[in-house]
Amino acid sequence: MDQDNTKSVTAVPSATVVLLREGETAPEILMVRRRSGDAFGDSYTFPGGIVDDDECEAQAYCSGRTAAQADRILGLDHGGLDFYSAAVRELFEEMGILLAHDAQGAWAFANEEDAQTSVGELRAQLNDGVVSWTEALRQHDLRIACDALHYFSFWETPLSLPKRWAARFFLATAPPGQDARHDGNELTDSRWMTAMDVLSVGKERGMTLPFPTRTNLEVLSGFASVDDLTRWAASRADAGVDKIRPVILKDGDSRRFVIPGNPDYPQDGN
Repeated sequence: MDQDNTKSVTAVPSATVVLLREGETAPEILMVRRRSGDAFGDSYTFPGGIVDDDECEAQAYCSGRTAAQADRILGLDHGGLDFYSAAVRELFEEMGILLAHDAQGAWAFANEEDAQTSVGELRAQLNDGVVSWTEALRQHDLRIACDALHYFSFWETPLSLPKRWAARFFLATAPPGQDARHDGNELTDSRWMTAMDVLSVGKERGMTLPFPTRTNLEVLSGFASVDDLTRWAASRADAGVDKIRPVILKDGDSRRFVIPGNPDYPQDGN
């Protein structure tokens, strides 16, 4: 059995949000389908994307976590709030869900008569490049609700792949009064499903799942409520989240992913 490994490229920092809402039998998770040709194209994943270079400018509009707290939770020397900003921004750009508070501490635009229209207009301005992320927050006196994000998982792409990401996964509950609507550009479909349904019914319907997505869903499927999931994620963050970097092993013409804990996982992780 040979390891499929070549000279690696740097993993790009990214942030992913597992958005939750209560379902009839179990928590429902927002699954999105990425367009063909993109990373994980035609696969169902969670909303998210890369950390932008100017993410640090939005740190002035973060609430609920200090820079020191974010760094501690993510196990970083600096820049932890950048991941919280990227997670909220990507969720907003891709699905129109804005995890931000206004000056009174209410959810963004919740006090407006037609909040969904206001959210949609701001999302369009951001996606069209009319305003930057930081400018959008400043103009509407909004604060990123960092304490609404619960860090629970950290995955890095195998060293052998030509494109690599270092993805931080957060749990969040969908705020009231906002509807999730995929952008129709980067995302071609979205649906609320329980983790168990994605793993079973989704497989029957041909829903392709990247390895990290499927593995996280297997863990999330064991919880009966959003509160249970949130408490679990909080305990994960308090205990410290270890990085999971799969290794691709070749066995003849087939290959498979293995992660730490698997007896076939190399001791050096390479």
